[in-house]
Amino acid sequence: MDAGAVSQTVSQWDCFLKNLGVWQGSFSHFSPQGDLQNDVPSLLTLENIADQISDQTVRLTLQRFATTGEPIADLVQEYSSLNRSILFFETGAFSQGSIQYGPFSEFGAELAFLAGDRRLRMVQQFDQAGQFAKLTLIREHRSSVSLSPLPDLTPDQLVGTWQGTAVTIFPDWRPAIRYETQLIVEREGDRLHQQLSAPGLEFASTAQIEGTVLQFQQGKYPIQVVLLPGGASSNTPLVIPRSQPFFLEAGWLIQPDLRQRMIRNYDARGGWYSLTLITERKKSG
Repeated sequence: MDAGAVSQTVSQWDCFLKNLGVWQGSFSHFSPQGDLQNDVPSLLTLENIADQISDQTVRLTLQRFATTGEPIADLVQEYSSLNRSILFFETGAFSQGSIQYGPFSEFGAELAFLAGDRRLRMVQQFDQAGQFAKLTLIREHRSSVSLSPLPDLTPDQLVGTWQGTAVTIFPDWRPAIRYETQLIVEREGDRLHQQLSAPGLEFASTAQIEGTVLQFQQGKYPIQVVLLPGGASSNTPLVIPRSQPFFLEAGWLIQPDLRQRMIRNYDARGGWYSLTLITERKKSG
């Protein structure tokens, strides 16, 4: 499981363009404990209008609707460049959000996956005291196709041995790093045991299963994983730790044996320093 530097063959802008299209979906708002509060239908259009204005311009139009079908909110933005708070992978997956955590300020990030005609995006937000406060799950599919919803994620779906390939990219544009991972998940009653292996890393942890929430208490700070509809999972600290590295993570079970996880890493000073996308397959048997 050696790690190696790799060069990205596709520009960040071209990775962004993989998200072009008309995306039908919904914004599902959850409490920090994973309770659904409301679900708002949405239609998001990303269109390339470069010929009309400049060499590269993308227009984003987001419409949200009441349950009656009446529009309740519209957002229109245009992009001709990408700022420092966002990074894309060659798959079109991306993350954008706070580049620095500081006390007494709101903090959060969006982590987004793209697989065929589906997108899954997650927004994790913290209040001014650094407490996990809001969770928004956005499930989308191309409006030109009809797809059945993916099932809610359960602890038993995570059980198994997952062989993965990870790619880590950096906001300072240093070369990306690619390496192999292994995650072994076992269930014992109301506990879930994990063993993670990667180059230079061996880590074991145990979670208490409380309905759709996994509570990890034995690390340097408490971590909570919320299991969500559409095969999604949210992994965050309960409170942003002071003077310690920490991470925000989203997961997506795309198929019973195929999962992706995205990890946005922050250093001990609260600065964003890397973004990792792991694609892992469950070993049969």
